[in-house]
Amino acid sequence: MALAHTILTVLCERDASGYDISKQFEETMACYWTASQQQIYRELARIEANGWVRCQVVPQQGRPDRKVYAITEAGRRELSQWAAEPSLPTPIREDLLVKVLGGPYSEPAQLLAEVRRRRAVHAGQLASYREKEALVHSHPALPLQEQYRHLTLRRGILFEQEWIRWCDEVIAFLEGQPLAPEG
Repeated sequence: MALAHTILTVLCERDASGYDISKQFEETMACYWTASQQQIYRELARIEANGWVRCQVVPQQGRPDRKVYAITEAGRRELSQWAAEPSLPTPIREDLLVKVLGGPYSEPAQLLAEVRRRRAVHAGQLASYREKEALVHSHPALPLQEQYRHLTLRRGILFEQEWIRWCDEVIAFLEGQPLAPEG
C-alpha cells in the first residue's frame, strides 16, 4: 500500500497531475522510493476509486486535457491511519550480495570489476544527493515541508555512503586474495 500513501503524501502538499507526481518522485524521493509513470497512473485510478482523491479535468489548448488530482478528506484519514501503523524494514533483495556470496565460485577479476562499477554508481548518486543538500543549505529558513524532505535526503546520503564503505571493504578483500590458478 505504500505507493498509494506516497502519492497521498505528495498531494497533501498541493494538487498535482500524474506527470507532476512522477516528477516529484524523480526529483525528491528517488533516494528511497521509485515508481514508473505507469505505476503512478494505475495507482491514481485505484485511489480515486477508493475516494481518497478527486480528479478535475483541465482543458488545454492543442494538448490532451490535464487531470489534476487532489486529496480528499477520506484520503487524509487513510493517510493518517496508515502513518499510525508500525512500519517494518523493507526486505533486501540485492544481486551484488549474491555475487559476493558466490565469489569463491566465480572469476575474481569479474567480481572485483563489478564491485568497483557499483561503487562508482553509488559515488555518483551520493554526489547528486550532496548537490541537492547544498541547495537546501543555501536557504536560511526552510519551510517545514522542506525540513522533512531534507531528513529523507539525509537518509539517502547515509545509504550511499554506507554502500561506498562496504564496496571499499570488498575491494580491499578481493585485492588481497591470491589469484586462483588457471584451470
